[in-house]
Amino acid sequence: MGLSDTGPLISCLHADNVPLLLEALIPFTARCLEIAVLFLVLTVPNGGQRDILHHGVLREMEAQPQDRDSSGDRVSKDSLIKDMRSEEIPQFYFPMGKPTMTDVDSILQKAAVEFAQFDGGKAYKQQMGQLTKACGFPVYWKILLFRAAGGDKQGYVTQQSFSAMLTKLFSSCHDEASRFVRLLAKPGWMVLEFEDFVPLIQDIVDGHPGLSFLQDAPEFHSRYIHTVISRIYFCVNRSWTGRITVPEIRRSTFLQVLSILEEEEDINQVTEYFSYEHFYVIYCKFWELDKDHDLYIDRADLARHNDHALNSRIIDRIFSGAVTRGKDFQEGRMSYKEFVWFLIAEEDKKHPTSIEYWFRCMDLDGDGVISMYEMEYFYEEQMQKMEALGIEKLPFEDCLCQMFDLVRPQVEERITLRDLKACRMANIFFDTFFNLDKFLEHEQRDPFANARDLENGGSEISDWDRYAAEEYDILVAEEGMNEQEEIHYEDDFEPDDDEPAQEVARIADPPQRSVTPRLHPATTDDIYDFSSGNLGF
Repeated sequence: MGLSDTGPLISCLHADNVPLLLEALIPFTARCLEIAVLFLVLTVPNGGQRDILHHGVLREMEAQPQDRDSSGDRVSKDSLIKDMRSEEIPQFYFPMGKPTMTDVDSILQKAAVEFAQFDGGKAYKQQMGQLTKACGFPVYWKILLFRAAGGDKQGYVTQQSFSAMLTKLFSSCHDEASRFVRLLAKPGWMVLEFEDFVPLIQDIVDGHPGLSFLQDAPEFHSRYIHTVISRIYFCVNRSWTGRITVPEIRRSTFLQVLSILEEEEDINQVTEYFSYEHFYVIYCKFWELDKDHDLYIDRADLARHNDHALNSRIIDRIFSGAVTRGKDFQEGRMSYKEFVWFLIAEEDKKHPTSIEYWFRCMDLDGDGVISMYEMEYFYEEQMQKMEALGIEKLPFEDCLCQMFDLVRPQVEERITLRDLKACRMANIFFDTFFNLDKFLEHEQRDPFANARDLENGGSEISDWDRYAAEEYDILVAEEGMNEQEEIHYEDDFEPDDDEPAQEVARIADPPQRSVTPRLHPATTDDIYDFSSGNLGF
């Protein structure tokens, strides 16, 4: 809208409410209000009567091209412009973090002390942990600093290159989030894409004591890495753009969790993002569904998930592209990365990203509202399932009343994303329309249990953490039973009297919680080796 189009807007402002309006828009100082008024004075065009503010504050700019100062003398517009330019408005927006009194020289001196201890004044990759800690960075930033200082090209970094990199970093990035993104992103970028995280997570796999057993199974590195990155995007990339920004990193817990890895040797205690047990559960669930092992699953594969718990209409919506962005979308196919999102969204429907995931699926027309028509569309199949199982059906009208009482939408009969996030029981709402097993569990639960959960602020452990822990125990138990059956089978047909009894007992014992998953017995090929560049998404 040009300045010539602002007449109706400006003329509708009243002197009584203009200060309030400006105060709401620029809540900083009274001086800001004065500057805003001067801006109006200088930008109103000639050629028309424009009574900006009633009651004689600023009138008829064409007839009175000059204003008066406090003494009553005329003040020209040129003078006003000069005064405005002389005013220094304090900066209030800091996209790279608010500058602080960081003593860069002190950090550089500490780095110099460390370089003096290195042979030839060169820091190789295995020495970067010591250097990183000395400079006050979290230890798992070491690969970021190594690469940013040119270590990938030379195989080492010198004090000169390291100091130059740090000086440039601290001069432009003033908080931890902006520095992290600057170091990890591509040169000249300030957003993170999926592949940018690969070196960081690979370094964690190589160096964390809780993942040391993976050194004997390098074929599993890429699977673990891509699972972790997918989980990071699920929790951090709240914009759904596929690119993580500095503000998203600031608002997330990712950097805090990354720092915890330095102190926590048991990787499974870090349930956010990095837990190996969680990876094991996700990977095994995908393996069970991916029968043809082509790195993708289709509608028929996904329909088998959890004994056909989901109805076909919601599966169709998942494969329609409602929850897949850009180049990742392939008609009728779901990649491993997409499956990670699906499984977490299915098992933890209270998570904000999960609520958005299922809302996108149920919002058939994309108008930002789940209407009664859309609820009926999904509930029809639920009633068909109940009838087939001989379960008494809950009529849709009764279900609708229950859902409106549960969600309490701001606008009657129109449920929005904000309504579902505010009600804190979105899991019950979604399960009602497309997961019959969980819907029946909710129906059989103590009716006052949900209210107690809300009063207590929810359970201490998330639904996803609970699910992953239970499923991991089941998978480990099944693995142990399968190994026992194999041993008994071999003993029946191929007895080996020379094998020590204690060795049989050792093999028969269920594997420990840090067990490395085995490949499918039908093949020795690593069909999930992503090193070829075919990531499957």
